[in-house]
Amino acid sequence: MGFLLRLLANTLAILIVAWMLDGIVVLNAVAGVLAGVVLALVNAVVKPILLILTLPLTLLTLGLFYFIVNAICLGLVAALVPGFDVDGVLSTIVGALLISLFAWIINGLLGTSTARR
Repeated sequence: MGFLLRLLANTLAILIVAWMLDGIVVLNAVAGVLAGVVLALVNAVVKPILLILTLPLTLLTLGLFYFIVNAICLGLVAALVPGFDVDGVLSTIVGALLISLFAWIINGLLGTSTARR
């Protein structure tokens, strides 16, 4: 049940950010849900590998490269999901930051954070 709530939070975050930013486009609700599912899978599988590979660069930049890793994951989702597009590097970085922020807030409101377990 917790995974489904986190998936819902990711999907809502993607739809909110697509509504806010002109550089992120979701054509329909199905593309938004599919983008949420693929983002959850990318965050579970690809992101830990990227974090390990880029650990020296992340330490060198005092953690700022973590935002770039989030943007790479979002760009990968945009490449895999038809109907979900991200235009440009700046839109990708800002979109990844906002999606992470909104998903964190929604997870907190839904009670799916690990602090409450």
